[in-house]
Amino acid sequence: MLRVGVTGGIGSGKSTVSRRLAELGAHVVDADAVAREVVEPGEPTLERIRERFGVHVLRDDGSLDRAALAAIVFPDRDALDALDAITGPAIAARVAQQRAAVPDGVVSVYDMPLLVERGLWVHEHLTVVVEADAETRVRRLVEQRGLSADDARHRIAAQATDEQRRAVADVVLDNSGTPDDLVRAVEALWHERLVPYEANLGSGTRARRPDLARDCVVEPRPDWEPRAERVVARLAAALAPTGVATEVSHIGSTSVPGLIAKDVIDVQVGVHHLDDADRDDVRQVLRDAGYVSSHGVHSDTPHPLGSDPAAWVKRFLGGCDPANHVHVHVREHGSAGWRFALLFRDWLRHEPAERDAYAAEKHRLLGLHESTSDYVVAKEAWFEGAWLRATDWAERTGWQPR
Repeated sequence: MLRVGVTGGIGSGKSTVSRRLAELGAHVVDADAVAREVVEPGEPTLERIRERFGVHVLRDDGSLDRAALAAIVFPDRDALDALDAITGPAIAARVAQQRAAVPDGVVSVYDMPLLVERGLWVHEHLTVVVEADAETRVRRLVEQRGLSADDARHRIAAQATDEQRRAVADVVLDNSGTPDDLVRAVEALWHERLVPYEANLGSGTRARRPDLARDCVVEPRPDWEPRAERVVARLAAALAPTGVATEVSHIGSTSVPGLIAKDVIDVQVGVHHLDDADRDDVRQVLRDAGYVSSHGVHSDTPHPLGSDPAAWVKRFLGGCDPANHVHVHVREHGSAGWRFALLFRDWLRHEPAERDAYAAEKHRLLGLHESTSDYVVAKEAWFEGAWLRATDWAERTGWQPR
């Protein structure tokens, strides 16, 4: 089941996005609707709100006076935090119950205004952020919901900033145009990314790029690091309950600023013992996070030549997202392969001449090999010398893995 979090500031239009996704076949859980359910008369959450904020937040019939409560919490950060502490666990429990009932093969959408603020985005395969500038949102809230301009601005200020949302967004939908523009963008997202991603998850299929080296290797992209940060955060959150991971790190060419690379995010997961990666619960967690084992890749080339291959054994997984290609290398913490992945990254980051030499070698090999697989194999000869120079650099500088 593909999990998609949809969020955006109040008045941004995220409900329009979720509604269209539901029409296309997604199962949508609306956090606002759940939030209303858990504070209905008779619910324990409503009683806790009364105890914290007083009886004047209740109407004569015992139901919650939302306007009265909003007038208290939105101008007051502490009061808003107190309300979140009361309602958050109840909402989370009911949302989990509803999403657990979604059948396999269906895209599960969580429409959640505070997805970023509460850090819940790490549990979604994709985070979709709907954007509109603040003044447009104020105007919509005044015209469509009857709020005062001051009230609208208070509510906007109480939420995450646009920059905070963009930092965790896999997809940003601009809703500054017409409603039809937004609907078309949602439909494109559904057909081009969500449906293929769900199909890959269901079948356990790794997303692959075309095996054409010249098309795969591209100039440095500014989105590599943000994409990697999201992958690292999600993997760390997924693996945390298993206790097997020592760290999750962005490695490979996309982790070196200014270096040409295949548009693939490489991530290393360090584990206490490599056998931990073969545990059923760990495999299931990784599969559930969107990463499947890739058969035929079991080790890296040992360096220097003639070294014990056992120190370079790993587990390799590929991501299922067709729009964000990810390779996950699981290596035993402290092993030679684990150490070199971190050393190589840091060496190239700190030695621009070596980075440029590697880029030049890539360009040379791209002129000789058409397939990506042949290009990757051809680089190994260069890596032998690079291992020696990087190791010398580590000794001279006192470098240690971080």
